[in-house]
Amino acid sequence: MKVLMFTWEFPPLISGGLGTACYGIVKGLLKQGVEVDLVLPTREEVYFPMRKETDVDDLPIKFISPQKEIEFTNTVFMNSMEKFEFIGVSSIPESYISLSEVRTFHTYFKNFMKKFENKTRVPFQEILNNIMGCENIFEKVKEFTLRAQRYAQILEYDIIHAHDWLTYPAGVIAKTVSGKKLVCHIHATEFDRAGGAGDVRIHNLEYSGMTEADSVIAVSRYTAEMVISRYLIDTGKVNVVHNAHNIDIKEFENEKRMFKDPVILFLGRITLQKGPDYFLEAAKIILKKYPKVRFVMAGAGDMEKKIIHKSAKYRLKNRFLFTGFLNAAHVAKMFSNSDIYVLSSVSEPFGIAPLEAMSYGIATIISKQSGVAEVIKNAIKIDFWDVNLLSEKIIELIENPDYRKKLGEEGRSEVELIKWEKACSEIIKVYEKTMGRINK
Repeated sequence: MKVLMFTWEFPPLISGGLGTACYGIVKGLLKQGVEVDLVLPTREEVYFPMRKETDVDDLPIKFISPQKEIEFTNTVFMNSMEKFEFIGVSSIPESYISLSEVRTFHTYFKNFMKKFENKTRVPFQEILNNIMGCENIFEKVKEFTLRAQRYAQILEYDIIHAHDWLTYPAGVIAKTVSGKKLVCHIHATEFDRAGGAGDVRIHNLEYSGMTEADSVIAVSRYTAEMVISRYLIDTGKVNVVHNAHNIDIKEFENEKRMFKDPVILFLGRITLQKGPDYFLEAAKIILKKYPKVRFVMAGAGDMEKKIIHKSAKYRLKNRFLFTGFLNAAHVAKMFSNSDIYVLSSVSEPFGIAPLEAMSYGIATIISKQSGVAEVIKNAIKIDFWDVNLLSEKIIELIENPDYRKKLGEEGRSEVELIKWEKACSEIIKVYEKTMGRINK
């Protein structure tokens, strides 16, 4: 079986859980004999043919076509239209379209949409016209969507797999031009990210993509219930496949700990969805009783400045530290130097970070409003808004190191069994059911 897969993130192009999840999925599929043509929003690489498990760690550095390998930067085009036809408009994040080509680009886009307007129920022409000329992210989505036409026509594959709203339009276009079945994977909805109504354009793309899809994969029952109730997606085509954990543990046993006293860690994007303000409020309460404890907020996001200013206002000083965005090696070191991990998300479709923390033997507290709460037992579960209870549970772990160690060890044993191989077996079953190879 061969899959044409569209995703916005994949190591080393990674900013959050989507990239980590896609890495695990592709590696797990390859291990079970499924080949993947991976399409990414990269600058020069157009698509990445994944044929063996080691390919996930060795992305090609040249453009690959079915006929030959080409150094893209040495390719000469006679005119703008020839370029558009060859690479599907442009590459991302840096565009090959100059300002002088914009008018030609708009003409190309208009003609492209006319060609497919009667072949899909989804009003993508209207949707993409509405985002024409808007923020850069939507321009990139539009370009990525147009490129999908070319992949769909020149590659051979059995099924299409698109991850999250950024690539849903690409998935639908590929389905339209190829006639192949489409699976849309929903890792997080706009309701999760925005903590409220959010951006109507993104809602439209999420709704249209999942409506046009032949099957939908949700990362948790929590997410499945949301797409069914909020987007009215047919329950018969929604499948729950929980995320998993295949992280190589890097221990730093020979190094001295950063801090002698207990370290409580928040690791994730510092955004409304992740609830960093609730973590800060708990820290304020706990530091009054245990002034030597260290709280660390690792990550970056649009709420970072607000949390920094509030920490200063509370006079938490060097007891509440900010690391900024961490690469994989620094994340591993941070886990190795932490005693308690807290996921305080307001709305978390799944949450891979708690599995990573638990794999290091760290006592973990997670929000009940998270998909990961469905699959793990050896973690403390609380409502994200209950700051007093969160404070009490952290204090309990600080005061009882034996209990903290026991919870961490049991958590480590549990997550060792949550592997991507099992999740990918379920994904393959979704593929087969969608293509009609097995009974529904």
